[in-house]
Amino acid sequence: MSFKLLFLWLLYFVQGLPHGLQSSLLPVYLRTSGLSLTSISLTKALYFPWILKVLWAPLVDQAGTKKIWLVASMSGLALTCLASSILSPDAHFSMIGMVLLAMNFLASVQDIAVDGVAVQLLQQQEEVGYGNMVQVVGYKMGSVLAGGGLLAVMDIIGWSSLFVALGCVYSAVTLYVMKTPILSKHPKSQSAKRKCHLGGMNPWRVWRELLIVPGTTWTVIYVLIYKLGEQGAVTMFPLFLLDHHMSARELGIWNGMVAMGFSVLGSSLAGLLLAWYSIGYLMRSAFVLRMFSMAFQTSLLLFLSHSSLVKGAAILSLCIQHFLGGLITTLTFTTMMKCTQRAEESIQATHYSFLATLEVLGKLTFSALAGWLVDWVGFPVSFLFFLLLSAAATLHVYRATEKGELNQQPG
Repeated sequence: MSFKLLFLWLLYFVQGLPHGLQSSLLPVYLRTSGLSLTSISLTKALYFPWILKVLWAPLVDQAGTKKIWLVASMSGLALTCLASSILSPDAHFSMIGMVLLAMNFLASVQDIAVDGVAVQLLQQQEEVGYGNMVQVVGYKMGSVLAGGGLLAVMDIIGWSSLFVALGCVYSAVTLYVMKTPILSKHPKSQSAKRKCHLGGMNPWRVWRELLIVPGTTWTVIYVLIYKLGEQGAVTMFPLFLLDHHMSARELGIWNGMVAMGFSVLGSSLAGLLLAWYSIGYLMRSAFVLRMFSMAFQTSLLLFLSHSSLVKGAAILSLCIQHFLGGLITTLTFTTMMKCTQRAEESIQATHYSFLATLEVLGKLTFSALAGWLVDWVGFPVSFLFFLLLSAAATLHVYRATEKGELNQQPG
């Protein structure tokens, strides 16, 4: 089991690299290059392939083997990194955007293949539990390395060397996957057993069956709005600090590494707390705490001094926000899973993919608009709006508890 978990950790680690690169490193680099917040936020549109991945998921699941898809996707990711290394964001911004779009498409293919590999490798209940822990930790560690670690040394090694290094990492992991015998031990029959039951059904009937699953309507609204305010704050606050308090290197350390460490801690703690408390109680508590955290962060926008006290408070707010964000994310995916478990077994995979796609859609849509909002009305007014959105999500959770729409766990 240890070898399986190490293998999966490696796959999820490299899967997290593009996310950290584009969510933490790229915005700071582009801001230091003089781009407006609106332009930086619009780069979130490059994540669009993740919204559409349900369209090519059946192909990845049923055609070829997971090993072939992993080798092909990671080889493509290595090539996109090398292409990025010969381009300059200042002179070739549009071409960089096209390369990053291709990177996200390949990463979404890799994501489908890795999840398929995990299903094949993790057979026992104990393995499934450890495997999910490895998934979260590995992915976030890859994101931390690309978004924080590389940002901290980017001034030293430069844009080109950074992408050459990432290309080498992908090439090394690709060679390892090609040579490892672990994937050959698991036949393709597992994938065949999961062929889409809905293939011969009318698409309208499919959507109707998905939406009539108890709790789906509430969950759909929830996954679309639960991150809106937090997403705006998490995206824009580091750029505010870049303009007023911190250097890109400091942000790479504190926001890209330390704060992400708190995010991993929050995600892990949520799994432990679910064994002791009901999910409804945990969600209510976490959402209220997040509102107080965002209010504290909003108040810091009024202080533009470079004092150590203000900088320390800003770092504290980043850590708290990421910790609560990680906590809420784990609770959210647990809620989605509990909702999916109410569906018929034949449509559970499609139902969960449907919810996961909407979760990504809600976050990316608002991230793409947050910079435009800040450029239009400024940081203080924008953050008050983010706080209002967070309050709306909190109210949605409280109302669900009162009406019994949020499934409770005995605690």
